[in-house]
Amino acid sequence: MNASTPGLIDEVGLLLGASITEVFSTMFDIAEQPATLPGIRGGAHVLVAGSVGFVGEVNGLVSVYVTEAFARTLAGRMLGIPGDAVGGDEVVDDVIGEVSNMIAGSVKSRLCDSGNACVLTMPTVARGTSLRSESADSSEYRLLTLFCDTEFVLIELLMKHSGPGASTSP
Repeated sequence: MNASTPGLIDEVGLLLGASITEVFSTMFDIAEQPATLPGIRGGAHVLVAGSVGFVGEVNGLVSVYVTEAFARTLAGRMLGIPGDAVGGDEVVDDVIGEVSNMIAGSVKSRLCDSGNACVLTMPTVARGTSLRSESADSSEYRLLTLFCDTEFVLIELLMKHSGPGASTSP
């Protein structure tokens, strides 16, 4: 994979899909499937979003969006307790940050294996009803929508190609 390849975002999107399958199956015993997402953004649903960037020969940002209720369910599954027994929002945020880190980390490993050196940023977590990743520059964008268990999951991928004179921040 070359950082100047026009279809790189599509290739990274495929890596992202494989990473999502791996993380949800291994960590939560949940099979995901592609879905058409009815608007969970901008409505009554509070979303929890975990974002992790990768920076280097390939630059990007992976953001994982789930409803607050599903975030609590995932936290419970990761901790081996019922979702309603999970403590405050901080624990839920830590789990969503870790989920986004595992997904982006898997993508990063595959990018590095194919000769595109990069490192991960620290995960960040946000909550709100109208969350989305935006870029002021010419980044490319992909949105994956999935149905996991009984809930929808949004995965956003923003990428900016590195090259001569390119910035190294997503």
